[in-house]
Amino acid sequence: MKLETASDSARFNMQPSSCDTFVALPPSTEGQRIIFGKNSDRPCDEVQEVVYFPARDYDPGEKVECTYIEIEQAAHTHAVVLSRPAWLWGAEMGANEHQVCIGNEAVWGRESADGDEALLGMDLVRLGLERADTAEKAVDVITELLEKYDQGGSCMEDESGFTYHNSFLISDRMEAWLLETSGKHWAAERVEDGYRNISNQYGITTKIDKEHPEMREYARGKGWWDGKTQFNFATVFSFLTTARIEAAGSRYCEGKKLLEKSNGHITAETMMDILRDKDSGVNMEGMFMTTGSMVSVIPRDPSLPGVHYFTATPDPERSVFKPFIFVKNLLPLKETSSPSYGADDPVKKKPRFQSKPDRKHELFVKHELVAAIIDSHKERGKKITESMRQLEKENMTRMEEFLSHGVEEPDFLVKLFSTSVKEEMDTLLMQLQISANDLVSETLKLQKNKTQVVSLYTASSL
Repeated sequence: MKLETASDSARFNMQPSSCDTFVALPPSTEGQRIIFGKNSDRPCDEVQEVVYFPARDYDPGEKVECTYIEIEQAAHTHAVVLSRPAWLWGAEMGANEHQVCIGNEAVWGRESADGDEALLGMDLVRLGLERADTAEKAVDVITELLEKYDQGGSCMEDESGFTYHNSFLISDRMEAWLLETSGKHWAAERVEDGYRNISNQYGITTKIDKEHPEMREYARGKGWWDGKTQFNFATVFSFLTTARIEAAGSRYCEGKKLLEKSNGHITAETMMDILRDKDSGVNMEGMFMTTGSMVSVIPRDPSLPGVHYFTATPDPERSVFKPFIFVKNLLPLKETSSPSYGADDPVKKKPRFQSKPDRKHELFVKHELVAAIIDSHKERGKKITESMRQLEKENMTRMEEFLSHGVEEPDFLVKLFSTSVKEEMDTLLMQLQISANDLVSETLKLQKNKTQVVSLYTASSL
């Protein structure tokens, strides 16, 4: 009999605590737009980077090295922008040049997730974006790779063995798909209007638009389904009890309420507000916290660009959503790219995770300094947050012009995201300088007061 260790107990308690993904389609949104959003909830000390990879062609027989395993490379990969934990190959969320957006969620059920190293769900997010030009094709790409290579491996940069199955929310210009997996088995549901959110629990019930061909027979053979009653994916593959996903269920319900509150008027601002909401648990705090956030605005009109906003920093309440638009000749996003260690990375060496290198990118470092001020100086922190929100508002006003009228001079947008990051860093540096000046002023004032007290005491003693 295997005894539960402290590590097992901690892992058990962490399982419900990660990620919320949302999508809203007309008529829930304002205008003919799709709004996609996700909070990536990860270990509080993990750095999330935002990176861009251009489209590329490959020769037959080429391979691609994912986080743990090497697989066959596609003949062509699309341009992608990704928000990802800096230690791995895949991504928590992202978009491609065809305006396909994908976010994944950790899910647990009857099927054990403690398999050998294979593809991570986060690898499948990136692979789906690189290889599919529609949401439905992304479902096909992910499920075909799942069948061929399976999913598995630690999802944290340590030896805890934190593993899970994956669900995916996928959208494009016209529709969305919810894809849920249990090992190699899966079900998918098309979402053509309204809104949908997912939070670490199975959500597909009896409306199944695509599925693994052997899924039902497998469930019947396991005794999870009698073969007679209507097949309900969530009921069949979920735990016998819901205690382990209670927290996820609460966040799911709260997230759904927040979407319902703005139904018919959901915008990018609405989605950002939802991702910033701490009372609901969507903006998570603690050992697992929101380490990166994404909001995408995708017009149904193919002549208009999608705008993808990323924070690249923890806690969206203290972060700026910065815009990215796919155009030709885009440059690497240096300010939000973490240091690379290549073959010397402890993730690549076996045994893995024997040490943790510094993965902080330039924006993360400055954000970390400012976060400390926000925590310790309430009034100064409020002013810093207001200045960051003003910068975000100005960027969003500029982006509305492109969303409504298109891009006439794409060369001007080649450095859009990087410029926005630099504007944020300039704002942070200015606030740091103001805080330093305030500290000096307060120190001088205290010294002056001390001198006056000493003088009064001396005078009274004479």
